[in-house]
Amino acid sequence: MPKRGNTSSLLDKVVYLTRMTGLEGVFSGAVEGLGCKLYRIPRLLIGDNKNLLHDGQFCDIELMRARLSGGHFRMLNEKLYTCSGEDAFDYFKNDPNLFDVYHTGYQEQMSHWPEQPVNVIINWLKSHNASWTVADFGCVAKNVKNKVFSIDLVSDDPSVIACDMAHTPLEPSSIDVAIFCLSLMGINYPSYLEEANRVLKPSGWLVIAEVRSRLDPNNGGADPEKFSKAIIQLGFSLVSKDVKNKMFILFYFRKKEKSKVAKSIDWPQLKPCLYKRR
Repeated sequence: MPKRGNTSSLLDKVVYLTRMTGLEGVFSGAVEGLGCKLYRIPRLLIGDNKNLLHDGQFCDIELMRARLSGGHFRMLNEKLYTCSGEDAFDYFKNDPNLFDVYHTGYQEQMSHWPEQPVNVIINWLKSHNASWTVADFGCVAKNVKNKVFSIDLVSDDPSVIACDMAHTPLEPSSIDVAIFCLSLMGINYPSYLEEANRVLKPSGWLVIAEVRSRLDPNNGGADPEKFSKAIIQLGFSLVSKDVKNKMFILFYFRKKEKSKVAKSIDWPQLKPCLYKRR
């Protein structure tokens, strides 16, 4: 069989399996993302396709599926952290199935966190006024009594607004709470916060959950104080900051009654949150 260079034989089998078991439609584009090559070898499917006899070994299809899906998620995750919101919107608009692949991988990653920031935010919302209108930049606020405008890059759910988060159709000063739960991903993240400022009412809340490593200056992340200062210059006051969790930091800001945006804001660059290969 041809040499595969530095590509692991397992990933080669994964790519082979996508062709031989009809999974290629699910993982369209993943081959290029993984940098693997396809080798045409005889089809030797066993039973109901749960296993494949290849090179004298039985390979578990679900294991292969998981490995390929994980590699594809890492590729998409890196894309989201290293492009603008507009580019991300166009990218997923052209192939909405990729967004489903991303969300599946995201949920898998979140399942390993001892506590999820979305649950903290939902509990916070439930402890406050149920009549508040919420702009949920990232679609995390579930099972709350509030009226919620859910905003995401792609959705086949008519209740979700699919758009670039820097340009929403929401009316100015119409929102009581704006939420960003691990969703400040684009390189132009300040424009998302500027949009939140536009749609928030005076005294409205801005709630941000961010991966701790992105705000760790000792490991290449931004200084959390500079991050807070930039948002304060946008016209907010910092009410509280929750740093108890080892995985994420929570910020609670309120828009000033008479907010005045600084002419020049020094926005820190947030470190991309890239997942390592397992």
